[in-house]
Amino acid sequence: GESTMSVEVERKFLCSEDTVRTLEEIGAVCVGQRQIQDRYFDTPRFDLTLRDMWLRNRGGCWELKCPTVASGSEEAGSKKSEMAALCTHYREITSLPEIQLKVTEVLGLSETRSWHQDQSWLSNMNLVCFAEFKTERRSFTLEEGGVQVDLDQTDFGYHVGEIEVVVAEGGDIQAALEKIQRTAQRLGLTADQKVEGKMHVYLQRNHPEHYARLLSEHIL
Repeated sequence: GESTMSVEVERKFLCSEDTVRTLEEIGAVCVGQRQIQDRYFDTPRFDLTLRDMWLRNRGGCWELKCPTVASGSEEAGSKKSEMAALCTHYREITSLPEIQLKVTEVLGLSETRSWHQDQSWLSNMNLVCFAEFKTERRSFTLEEGGVQVDLDQTDFGYHVGEIEVVVAEGGDIQAALEKIQRTAQRLGLTADQKVEGKMHVYLQRNHPEHYARLLSEHIL
């Protein structure tokens, strides 16, 4: 199933009391509010996260975020690379058999045993939950094709927004970066420093050793 592959391009920003009003002013439509329960898994040696791979169970569904291979064209030009530097993009795998295969590969395990859908595959691969938190998410869409803005409030007190465009794998990342850039300008986001994601802040507060390892490997 290549159909399960897509790339999420996103830029995080710090939201304030005014963000919702600004979103409404630029014509964004609120498409819902939901509570998200995330649990993230890795080996005790952090084999996945040290490779910038993020395995999570979100409300019962498995997702694996993997780094995309940057193509040279994105790096060209200082303005472009500056724009790209504020964004992340990950391939997202959402089919459990594909996730299990990829993790098996990354961990260098043999594929001979057939993984079960139940939790036993986690213990077979020595995967343990290292982070668990809830997020209240309000989502907005913009009429400019495919731009979604999420405002997140975590149960550990961190608020962050993200502008996101999902691109089919092999699609136009540059166009997505430009849409995100335009949306950021319309939202009046002037800050050009990268904003920390939820996981960044969670690990910093709860797992300083794990956080330090990821920092030293330039993952975070």
